[in-house]
Amino acid sequence: MQRIAICGVVLMMLLGPVTARSEDEVDHRDTAQPTQDSLNFFESKIRPLLIDHCHECHGEDSQESELRVDTLAGMLTGGLAGASLVPGKPASSLLVTAVRYQDNDLKMPPDEKLPDVQIADIIRWVEMGAPHPDTNTVGPIVQRGEVDLDQGRKHWAFQPPIKATPPIGDALTDAPNPIDAFVLARLRAEGLHPNAPADRRTLLRRVTFDLTGLPPTPEEIDSFLSDSSSHAFAKVVDRLLASPQYGERWARHWLDVARYADSNGLDENVVLGNAWRYRDYVVRSLNDDKPYNQFVVEQLAGDLLDSGNDVDLRHDRLIATGFLVLGPKVLAEQDEAKMEMDIIDEQIDTVGRSLMGLTLGCARCHTHKFDPISHHDYYGLAGIFQSTQTMDSYKTVAEWHENTIETPEQAAELKQHQQKIADQEKLIAEKFAHAKSELEPPSDAAAKPDEIEKRFSEETRAELKTLRDELERWKEETPELPTAMGVVDGDIADTAVHLRGSHLTLGDVVPRRFPEVLMSDDDPSIPVDQSGRLEFARWLTNGRHPLTARVMVNRLWRGHFGKGLVPTVDNFGLKGSSPTHPELLDWLAVRFVEEGWSIKAMHRMMVLSQTYQQSSDFGAFNAELDPSNQFYWRFSVRRLEAEAIRDGLLAVSGQLDWTTGGNIMPYKNREYVFNHTSQDKSRYDSKRRSIYVPVIRNHLYDMFQLFDYTDASVLNGDRNTSTIAPQALYLMNSEMVSDLTFAMADRLLNEDTDSVRRIRRLYLEAYGRPPRDPEISDGVRFLSRFETLQRRGDVESDGNASDPERSAWQAFCQAVVSSSEFVYLR
Repeated sequence: MQRIAICGVVLMMLLGPVTARSEDEVDHRDTAQPTQDSLNFFESKIRPLLIDHCHECHGEDSQESELRVDTLAGMLTGGLAGASLVPGKPASSLLVTAVRYQDNDLKMPPDEKLPDVQIADIIRWVEMGAPHPDTNTVGPIVQRGEVDLDQGRKHWAFQPPIKATPPIGDALTDAPNPIDAFVLARLRAEGLHPNAPADRRTLLRRVTFDLTGLPPTPEEIDSFLSDSSSHAFAKVVDRLLASPQYGERWARHWLDVARYADSNGLDENVVLGNAWRYRDYVVRSLNDDKPYNQFVVEQLAGDLLDSGNDVDLRHDRLIATGFLVLGPKVLAEQDEAKMEMDIIDEQIDTVGRSLMGLTLGCARCHTHKFDPISHHDYYGLAGIFQSTQTMDSYKTVAEWHENTIETPEQAAELKQHQQKIADQEKLIAEKFAHAKSELEPPSDAAAKPDEIEKRFSEETRAELKTLRDELERWKEETPELPTAMGVVDGDIADTAVHLRGSHLTLGDVVPRRFPEVLMSDDDPSIPVDQSGRLEFARWLTNGRHPLTARVMVNRLWRGHFGKGLVPTVDNFGLKGSSPTHPELLDWLAVRFVEEGWSIKAMHRMMVLSQTYQQSSDFGAFNAELDPSNQFYWRFSVRRLEAEAIRDGLLAVSGQLDWTTGGNIMPYKNREYVFNHTSQDKSRYDSKRRSIYVPVIRNHLYDMFQLFDYTDASVLNGDRNTSTIAPQALYLMNSEMVSDLTFAMADRLLNEDTDSVRRIRRLYLEAYGRPPRDPEISDGVRFLSRFETLQRRGDVESDGNASDPERSAWQAFCQAVVSSSEFVYLR
């Protein structure tokens, strides 16, 4: 099929001149207003690079060529050669010219060109508009900033959540769900009115996609519509939560936060051949409704938990620690100490944002510019992760650690096989020694074994060859014990502060500890002989921590309502958003802990609320007061994610492979994704659910990219949702959609002979509702017209011209699933 190419239009930032101005005069409106994700990119990728390679000559203490790059103002002002940075314009930025070595008179760093991956990061940063924490504040980087803990603890997110009594009033007497009481009270205060409930078909499609990522079947629709009991919807919710598909759906939400991928990306894009075990662990954990506090502890310190004699539990907990290993790594980094600290930084950033909603990584180079997180807080945590073995080797190409997870039977099989090899080696040695002893005259003591063996009889040499061939075959057949990416405790030690984030300039050694602003007098200390991971995990999940429960219930709310009660789901710090419903957020957080950290119980409460079950109808009065629906006067229409669109197509076509778990990657562990011709042999034509499709960093499946799949190299709990023409063109032109709609057509043609009944079945499966009369008549007319044109040869299709009826039904099915109604939840 011919692919349609779309040319995108790139909006570039309009920049005024930045020459002949002092740092104090620089207009920071020239730079993009940074988002938290873009600031994280700067802090993790760009600032460490500038510190390592630039600050010595162009920093606070020295400004060769009058250039300073440790502040945004310094880069915008530039030095004697001009502005080093023009946000949004790499070609105009002398910083990019210098690191590219494009000008013989301007090569930086002067001693050696940066690796390509770091140059690409600089270019990407400039293209992003050069996001920098100094966009709104000019000044030197703080090295040892003092944190005002008393002031910091006044921030709402650092105070313990309080379970307020749900509001009560005349307008709230019909709100048995506490969620509705809080939401209705806020609506009333804002002068808004809630929408009426959604119709039952719409509600069923909404909750089925929400909880399983799949559309309801016609049979499930009929069953729900025929149930007139007051608990009909609750029974649907319980059925969906109990289905294996629930875990597959909601595991994908968590995997976005865990930055899950099947390859390393960056400089050495090798396969993470056992990452799938972590993915399957998440699916199992959610299906089992594993308490969230246990889920967290296992991922941070599962290797340190006592599992008794339960081998499966022990393995599960070892697999869980893969959470700490999944991040991308520069595996060819020549500076091993730098690689270690970069990996630790990625772990701290991930743990901070995923579990606490804090950008802890921003304190690597200096005290956090916005949150009460000190430089010493960061290195207190760094000591915990530096005392953890994440890597087996830092030598190029570096290797991450994997734990063996063999069963007793597998261990016994390996031992038996190794004994067979040892016995064979002994037999060969004895055979050789016996033949050597019978040589006349005896062999020279200095003779090599090969020279000696040449004097053996032909029969003896043949016997030895047979024995050695067997030995080599048995060695090749040695069973490999299964392994899983994960960590264990390493050499225990505290970590020194890295001044300006550089491992080359060390300051005071900091005892391993947790961020001081969140600590209380009765928090546990870390034993001197342990890394502190287990203590850290238990501190996070002790039920008193102000962030852990809040962050998770906010993630669940975002998954059901399209946005969080705290819109910045990965940032609860001072630069994050304040909650729209603070009392509700706190009530949910406390309830979450009280109910044993049950994720399923929280799902159930949210989707059974009237707030969730409202219609998505537009209301002019409400929209005038609350155009963004931040107070939840209606259900917000939202587009399905890439995975739900693909899985929905597979389900409606009858082609979905319901197999759960396992690996479909065509690679060996640690093998390079791309071969010598730069070809990626990953296959995306599997009929398995999308959660099992390979996630290759730097080479994502094209459909996933098009429908706003997450960047698997970084944590992201709040995927973007775009609406662009190429998405519609993909549904109308892609080979995958064409193949699946042929399968739909074939099934409809085989199951019924009546066109009207076929159309009704298709609408029920695709939209969860029957077609309206005009839609039926339009469909019949389309099919008839298409067949006629096909017979006359006046229309091209992907089908066989000798079967115009099949071609017509395929075209009709493709039109149905290409509509907005299929890809949107209302």
